[in-house]
Amino acid sequence: MFRIIAGKWKAKRILAPKNFDVRPTTDFAKEALFSMLENRYDLSYVSALDLFAGIGSISLEFASRGCQDVTAVEMNAKHAGFINSTSAELEMQLQINVQRGDSFDWLKKNRGRKQFDLIFADPPFDLDEKKYSELISLVLNNNYLKENGVFVLEHPTKKVPVHENITDTRKYGNLSFSFLKPNAPAEDQIVSGS
Repeated sequence: MFRIIAGKWKAKRILAPKNFDVRPTTDFAKEALFSMLENRYDLSYVSALDLFAGIGSISLEFASRGCQDVTAVEMNAKHAGFINSTSAELEMQLQINVQRGDSFDWLKKNRGRKQFDLIFADPPFDLDEKKYSELISLVLNNNYLKENGVFVLEHPTKKVPVHENITDTRKYGNLSFSFLKPNAPAEDQIVSGS
């Protein structure tokens, strides 16, 4: 079970079936994360990508806070179905676009299609270091982030990824959020864009 912290559905408890093997982001960490994001963005005007969406804790939070463009990528068919049914029940189905698939594959297949202001990824906690690096590369090297966008990567506190684009890491018990900025535009883009 998790709850929506703020917005239209503030304090709404979402009960997932008992047989779902999920680890939703804790309320404390989620509240802190969204407080930081709302200090920087007006969520009603951003596009958000939620990778490894699980049962939709982050996607539903974005939508409740007014985000009109949320893409949730989740591999597990039951979990993806749960996000769809919950968003319909809460009248958020026009805000949340659920894409069923592996997040790594999805990032490889959808290069160049769309950019996002906010990208959130909560991969399995047992992900190895190479896969974290691959995930970061797929997001940053394929132009998924808008110029002033941010990529938030949730990971175990004991397993902090190393990357030059990490601007900050915040710890909340055994989980942490690392914030990554987009890659700087290539030299030729700067010249032609001026």
